[in-house]
Amino acid sequence: MHGGRFDGPERGAELLEFAFVMAILLTLMLGIIWFARAYNVHQTLTRAAREGARVAAMPSSFAAGNTFADPSGVSMDSSSVFANQIAPVLRSANLDPNKVTDYTQQVEWLNASDTGQQCGVAISFAYPFRLEIPFTGLGLTTIQLTAKAQMRRENQPATGSCP
Repeated sequence: MHGGRFDGPERGAELLEFAFVMAILLTLMLGIIWFARAYNVHQTLTRAAREGARVAAMPSSFAAGNTFADPSGVSMDSSSVFANQIAPVLRSANLDPNKVTDYTQQVEWLNASDTGQQCGVAISFAYPFRLEIPFTGLGLTTIQLTAKAQMRRENQPATGSCP
């Protein structure tokens, strides 16, 4: 059949256009997937930091400074909070706790907008996330996702010292 719609040089041009459009659509789709994964990892990091801060801020658990006793009576420092609260949350999302950097746990004054200062616990850390988006400058780029959580210690005075 001659004179049909897909005969001649037009067919090659249409295939080339299709290839360009598919490459752009594939890159866009993979970008959406990778940025959604980065957001998911960030949410997991935030949840882990909140869990650690929640346990570290429990009033009955503080012995002094950054040390507290768990329900079994064993004294736990910031590395124990990380190992017993934060690391399990990270592992549950298939994240490697050994990749966490800049981990800090501090008892400090927190600024609460409506009540003034409150004594509490702040936990923060960073986690590397590798973006793998082909056909872009973002391919194989590692970004540092950070998480910080603060929890107020109950029954603490708003003035004086914050242990």
